[in-house]
Amino acid sequence: MRRVHVTCGAALAAAVLAGCAVQNTAAPPFKPVANIDQLMDGVLTPAAEVYWDAVSIVVDESGETENFPETDEEWEAVWGAAITLAESGNLLMMSPRAVDDGEWMRMAEAMVDVGIDAAAAAEAQDPDAVLEVGERVYNVCLDCHNRYVVDVVD
Repeated sequence: MRRVHVTCGAALAAAVLAGCAVQNTAAPPFKPVANIDQLMDGVLTPAAEVYWDAVSIVVDESGETENFPETDEEWEAVWGAAITLAESGNLLMMSPRAVDDGEWMRMAEAMVDVGIDAAAAAEAQDPDAVLEVGERVYNVCLDCHNRYVVDVVD
């Protein structure tokens, strides 16, 4: 999977940078582009939907049907959605998006944490774990929406 190559590349880059004598103490040049609504609509919600739709159990008159990713590529898409959820939590903590230094930050950090767990479940290709973590993702989203979104429409 690509993650192995990125990890090796990151380790090599870290080793090269560690050997440099010059240290840059300037703040990173972050340039937030999307506001909170745009981040939700364009990044977070689509990633959550990919994750939530990855595993399902349908019970109907024909019986029970389990749906889950079957190929490495399908699992990779679920993993990518989970990583997007985790990194979205970080994006929500950045100024000017951070609404406050209390609950907002705690909830954004909870998104990072559940995203990490979601990625691990996808990487393990474990449908039961993806289903369980998907519920936790939903609860993190719901907690934040209940506190910060006045008109939640489902």
